[in-house]
Amino acid sequence: MKYAHINENNILLGWYDSDVHDVIPTPNIQVTEDQWQNSIDNNHNKVNADGSTEFVDIRPQEEIDAWNATQYKRDRQVAYKDIEEQLDMQYWDRVNGTDTWKQHIDAVKTAHPKPTE
Repeated sequence: MKYAHINENNILLGWYDSDVHDVIPTPNIQVTEDQWQNSIDNNHNKVNADGSTEFVDIRPQEEIDAWNATQYKRDRQVAYKDIEEQLDMQYWDRVNGTDTWKQHIDAVKTAHPKPTE
């Protein structure tokens, strides 16, 4: 039998054949021959016998490059404090004549610089 390992968003995470692999990860569904062939043809992730997966990125190289070029934005999003905290910093900076908020923003931008083109 042929199976696909699919996550809760119905995204194909990997594929495997029960005749070859002892470990069948869950969740899994039985797939048709056409779905199986499509998975293999598109080089989707393959599930190994130990349950690990081999990731093969099937996106065009220009799409991968565009995604990688904006990684700094995603890194900054995680590093910035919540907007409520930033607004509080700005308020107290005005009251106390400090620049805590600016220092925070500068630190994030320094830690995750925008790539030069």
